[in-house]
Amino acid sequence: MASDQIETTRSSGERDILDIAREQVLEQGIALDAAQTLEVLRLPDSRLEELLQLAHDVRLAWCGPEVEVEGIISLKTGGCPEDCHFCSQSGLFASPVRSAWIDIPSLVESAKQTAKSGATEFCIVAAVRGPDKRLLSQVAAGIEAIRAEVDIQIACSLGMLSQEQVDELAGMGVHRYNHNLETARSHFPNVVTTHTWEERFETLRMVREAGMEVCCGGILGMGESLEQRAEFAADLAALEPDEVPLNFLNPRPGTPFGDLDVLEPTEALKSVGAFRLALPRTILRYAGGREITLGDLGAKKGMMGGINAVIVGNYLTTLGRPAETDLDMLEDLSMPIKALNDTL
Repeated sequence: MASDQIETTRSSGERDILDIAREQVLEQGIALDAAQTLEVLRLPDSRLEELLQLAHDVRLAWCGPEVEVEGIISLKTGGCPEDCHFCSQSGLFASPVRSAWIDIPSLVESAKQTAKSGATEFCIVAAVRGPDKRLLSQVAAGIEAIRAEVDIQIACSLGMLSQEQVDELAGMGVHRYNHNLETARSHFPNVVTTHTWEERFETLRMVREAGMEVCCGGILGMGESLEQRAEFAADLAALEPDEVPLNFLNPRPGTPFGDLDVLEPTEALKSVGAFRLALPRTILRYAGGREITLGDLGAKKGMMGGINAVIVGNYLTTLGRPAETDLDMLEDLSMPIKALNDTL
């Protein structure tokens, strides 16, 4: 929409969506619904800075100035039986990733290096549909070994769980469990066919009821419409997760989404702002794909546009930025590092 059209709309008596958001979200702490979030996503690029400033104000008002830093490591990489179309770890695609495990000493060393970076959270990830007994035993041994040497909170991301497995992880003292819904419910069948959105949601429900924190986000830029992106934000808001990792598709060779275009930076930043307004009290974490989508300048804009957590270092099968680069960025922006779950 052109700027003159915007002014015509305003003069006709309709309230502007950012004015509504300022009153509803910033002043009252009431999240935008799906229809309102869609209006934000449809804003012209000329209003991006205004949106990001409002999202930053909302983040400061309802979350505070602190930033949570996390490192992740893959305990089991590749060989996954699921067909998530964005993922090079699927054993069904002709991608270069092959199945591999790391040992406990390597896991502990990774946790140590993560803690040295200033991170307060360390997430153990495995490329599986769900954990078997061998994997859960190795996770338990890894957690015990990490706790003996490193003072850091431990999260896990091990796929879909049974009630028994949820209880077992809670008994290990896992602080937060990650299981992404990935995209809007209506778009999910275009992204994954070997399991359902509802199966993922059921795991998250059990995790919440077991007392673990819920980490649930997804990937933007997988062919979803703006309407579906707004739907996804509303799906997440209804779940009330403690943390939402926001990924941007980094197309992987050999996967069904390998030829998709990278999301435009302005579109990605508008999504950051919109998700903050739809999730005013949630830890909103920069995750995979931000480097290729946003670059250094865009990453800073997002940090000043609603983001209040970052994954540092590399991701599961893609390279991130050196941890020092992100820590320097946080210092430049005068953003202190803190474990947000202690205060939210």
